[in-house]
Amino acid sequence: MRKNHTVSPSEMHSFRDPAVFNNADEDEQNHFTFRAVGLGLLIGTLMCFSNMYFGLQTGWISMMSLQSSLLGFAIFKPFQPMLRHKFGPIENVVLQTTAVATATMPLAAGFVGVIPAMELMTTDDNEGGALVLNGRQLILWSLGVAFFGVFFAIPLRKQTIIREKLKFPSGTATAQMISLLHQRPDPTLKKTVLRRRRGNEQQPLMSSSPTNYSAVSEEHFENNWKLKLRGLLVSFVASSVYTVTCYFVPVLTALPIFNWMTLNLIDFKAWEWYFTPSFSYIGQGIIMGLPTTLSMLLGCVVGWGVLSPVAFYAGWAPGPIGDWKTGSKGWILWISLGVMIAESIVSLIVVLIRTLVKFGYQRNKLVDYTPLLNTGDNGDDYIEAEEEEVDAPINQQVSKRVTIIGLLLSTIACIGLIRTVFGPDVLPAGMTLLAVVVAMFLSILGVRALGETDLNPVTGISKISQVLFAGIMPGSILGNLIAGGIAEAGAQQAGDLMQDLKTGHLLRASPKAQFYGQMIGSFASVFIATGAYLLYRSVYNIPGPEFPVPTAQVWLDMSRLVNGHELPSHVTEFVFAFAILFAVFVLIKELYPKHSWTKFIPQGIAFAIGMYNPPAFTLARVIGGFVSHFWNKYCETKGDHSCLEPYRVVGKVFIVVVASGFVLGEGTFAIVNMTMRAFNVPHF
Repeated sequence: MRKNHTVSPSEMHSFRDPAVFNNADEDEQNHFTFRAVGLGLLIGTLMCFSNMYFGLQTGWISMMSLQSSLLGFAIFKPFQPMLRHKFGPIENVVLQTTAVATATMPLAAGFVGVIPAMELMTTDDNEGGALVLNGRQLILWSLGVAFFGVFFAIPLRKQTIIREKLKFPSGTATAQMISLLHQRPDPTLKKTVLRRRRGNEQQPLMSSSPTNYSAVSEEHFENNWKLKLRGLLVSFVASSVYTVTCYFVPVLTALPIFNWMTLNLIDFKAWEWYFTPSFSYIGQGIIMGLPTTLSMLLGCVVGWGVLSPVAFYAGWAPGPIGDWKTGSKGWILWISLGVMIAESIVSLIVVLIRTLVKFGYQRNKLVDYTPLLNTGDNGDDYIEAEEEEVDAPINQQVSKRVTIIGLLLSTIACIGLIRTVFGPDVLPAGMTLLAVVVAMFLSILGVRALGETDLNPVTGISKISQVLFAGIMPGSILGNLIAGGIAEAGAQQAGDLMQDLKTGHLLRASPKAQFYGQMIGSFASVFIATGAYLLYRSVYNIPGPEFPVPTAQVWLDMSRLVNGHELPSHVTEFVFAFAILFAVFVLIKELYPKHSWTKFIPQGIAFAIGMYNPPAFTLARVIGGFVSHFWNKYCETKGDHSCLEPYRVVGKVFIVVVASGFVLGEGTFAIVNMTMRAFNVPHF
């Protein structure tokens, strides 16, 4: 094997699990890198198609970090005895970083929002009407927005992860999942360090490892893994069978159970109230959790159960219920948009104020050490304190030079490619540069919000960019969409990489190796995501009954609003009322973060998603939220003799494994359905 590979031996050092890789030579180390990245690309491709499918349906996608680390381990597990060097946790970090970069391109490049919004434009929005980009143009657009967000994240790593130790909950959960899979201690367990204090000096003495971790026996681990694998396979098969069956029996996707409950006295289905018993929707609800799904349910009930009928019967939305322009579906969309913007902006303002306070009034930290030992005979006393964060070695970090050059080149590429795709007049070079600069500053706030709340407010960030550019370039709907798309891409890429870097930091992986994985995954996904979108567009009408792409309408309506278009009748009062209400909710959560009653305050983004998507999108996810809640409660109770008892031993992670199978099953076999649709396979 050649030795002139991209990754140097010093970078590869971080890939080693000391128990396994100490004797690996340079070629073998590079082999580990390429197998991790290669499998990450394969898994990421599968998840990219899955995210494209669900994104076009509902606008919702997942980072898939947990699923990719799980699948990577599952694929390598049967071959571990035959491998000269085992697949370890450090390698899994690189794999899932690459997979996440590949999987999230449908959102980062706007395939589930901005691109369909351009295809919805009318001659009132754009002189040429709808703009449908061809394959070459989609690839150039994706290349233009795929990389600069990665370089936004690199300088933020040391400040947010090392110094401030922000939580990044999803990244932390992924690190815990990888540690569990590879039988390692929980990396989030706090370590303590004994220090000798002499006067005002504090000197390191020794480190003490966590004492509450007990190694799991090999036999016990194998039994647990078999149960997880069985759960993954069974859930994958169940979801796959349902998906294929729905092609032949389409009625299964829209069961009018509410009509049945009222003996057809009320036509609930005409008001979009029906049930889709999708395993993938249930799986997504399990991953989202009960609080999020209940917030979605509240938005669904308020929007589709109250406001929609009110708007229709009051004559404010007299058109067909499902019409985006004159129907109540389009009328309540504005209210959900107001909620999203209000929560995102207030959250970002709170993060900005908190950041300014930290940097402006930072003082020397006085650590309150608790005496651990009595004063020694020599006058020293020993104290216990939390171990300081240790950053990766310099040769494993991305250099400032690479960051600066990469940011400059990716920005220049963005300007040139935007000009090539859309022409010199839609978004001039100066405006494109300004869009990247705006994206950078908004991404900083977005990353901080993500680190503290696990919510990357890309929706709000893109809308803020749309507002700004409406003032700079009034009347340009297309230019407004492009500027918003640039902001969303930067925030999405930066947030994804920061979550992965948190995972890598906890497991002591090389940031530079993760950076390479992110870049490779993003580049590959430019072509993968473009191909997936073209496939779906060639077989289905987008937007259409199967793929309504609700976020595309959100994008277009926002662009119309900030460029002076009038709102529907009487919706303005409701928009302001709900926007103010959820802005207050955000402030209450910030002012009283430790009070238990704040958990009953609905989440604004989830509420808005429940409002602009039909009830069928929400109801199955709420079921998933309850399944997750009750399973976690069940795992906390004492043992019983039920048939589920063997699975309780696996713990709370088992339900995440099942949910992953549900999501991946439908996402994968949707491609089978699309193929049958393309060949006109008959169905009922």
